Amino acid sequence: MNVDAIMALSIEDMAVFCKKKGFVYPCSEIYGGISGFFDYGPVGVEVKNNIKQEWWKTFVTARDDMAGIDGAIISNPKVWKASGHADCFTDILVECQKCGNKVRADHMVEDALGQQTDGLSAEDLWKLIEENDLKCPKCQGPFSKPTQFNLMFKTVVGPAESESSVSYLRPETAQLIFTDFKAVVDNNRMKLPFGIAQIGKAFRNEISPRDFLFRSREFEQMEIEFFTHPKKTDECPFFSEIQDLNLNIWTSEAQEAKADHEKMHLKQLVSSKKANSWQAYWLGMMLRWFMDLGIRQENLRLREHLKDELAHYAGACFDIEYNFPFGWKEIHGNADRQQFDLSQHAKFSKKDMAVFVEETREKVVPAVATEPSQGVDRAFLAFMFDAYDDDSNRGNVVLKLHPKLAPFKAAVFPLVNKLDKEAREIHESLKQELPCFFDRSGSVGRRYARADEIGIPYCITYDFDSKKDKKVTVRNILDTKQARIEISGLKDTIRGLVNGDIAFEDLKPEKA
Repeated sequence: MNVDAIMALSIEDMAVFCKKKGFVYPCSEIYGGISGFFDYGPVGVEVKNNIKQEWWKTFVTARDDMAGIDGAIISNPKVWKASGHADCFTDILVECQKCGNKVRADHMVEDALGQQTDGLSAEDLWKLIEENDLKCPKCQGPFSKPTQFNLMFKTVVGPAESESSVSYLRPETAQLIFTDFKAVVDNNRMKLPFGIAQIGKAFRNEISPRDFLFRSREFEQMEIEFFTHPKKTDECPFFSEIQDLNLNIWTSEAQEAKADHEKMHLKQLVSSKKANSWQAYWLGMMLRWFMDLGIRQENLRLREHLKDELAHYAGACFDIEYNFPFGWKEIHGNADRQQFDLSQHAKFSKKDMAVFVEETREKVVPAVATEPSQGVDRAFLAFMFDAYDDDSNRGNVVLKLHPKLAPFKAAVFPLVNKLDKEAREIHESLKQELPCFFDRSGSVGRRYARADEIGIPYCITYDFDSKKDKKVTVRNILDTKQARIEISGLKDTIRGLVNGDIAFEDLKPEKA
């Protein structure tokens, strides 16, 4: 894989590629589109669903200490008053005095000066704008002083428009987990420590959406709130399984010294009191999930939040960042939220959020020792960039997605059209269990290229020899090697390859 070629691929190039190949389209493009909204096409929706399914299977279905919910997009507006979103969920906006262009102040400063702005106040940003004489990027006019802009989308519930009927599209999925907390505990008889997970849409009225799917106004989150006894946030029994994971970690000290990230073991975060063991465990689990699904470790790092970035209730916060062509950017956030959320909702709702702990015969309000939260769309982008390979030898793009994420697990080709019937029978048999693609048009080479470009890992060709030996040729996307496989065992072979139970080399392949 040509790493330099990937880094040369801009976010605009990726957007063009995604549209051309049926991954992602601009929403309502026939009417000129709408900024910050996108539709997933026939190929992209399969990849997106696979990402969600792999996450859910790994972190919810396969665990005994996890339960799932699917909360509503619109809830009682008191939820957002209690959480602080109604008053404080804002970005800093500056407006051009000449043309009226509104831009997000921190992004403009980052773009113009190339410096990190996380944690800077409105006053800090205004000082940088004035000192560097930053002007409107559209007309070079001067800016007015910064104001706070609330990011929540308002809506009206019911037929009568009044102040009491105003609600919001949720800006995050987390709060529904907190409001459903006691119901989940009672229904599932959950005992601390445990987690509640959710995948769902969220909406933020971004001042200036940009970078394709990376910052949009409608997006999807995969989120866990993991609850522990407030005095046992550092007692993760599984941490030893992952503590020696050696990762790129950018500590707050390194950031302040303007130094780069360095290799560290996960256990060093705990021994240095930067993270509790539950938070470090889930950071490691999420990083390993990304790597197990194909993202190269050198393109991932942990970034510790600086003190002035932390919310007042957060004990510690880390981001998992991916090295996009437009810089290291967050694809996963993880905060130690302590007891803030459940305490807030108990205060505003007047409902008891404490749970009974049998071992100590006491009631406690659990702490959120760790909140693994990530965007589905950002994960999609990271997987796409890491898989993208403009292969000069083949003369086409090769999208080397992990087979578990691939939109189709196999493509079936008849060598010539007169073999169409037999090839279709194989396709029909396979697609009962595995997403499968049939292609009969053009040369086999052209069909290979089309499959490569949308990330199909295995291509199956039914040829004239297949009638005699009851075998087909299976070609591997990674190196184009081919192996002859018995048709009777084809389904098991493809399933084994996708799940990692069989290596392609086990099939004794040969170069094409």
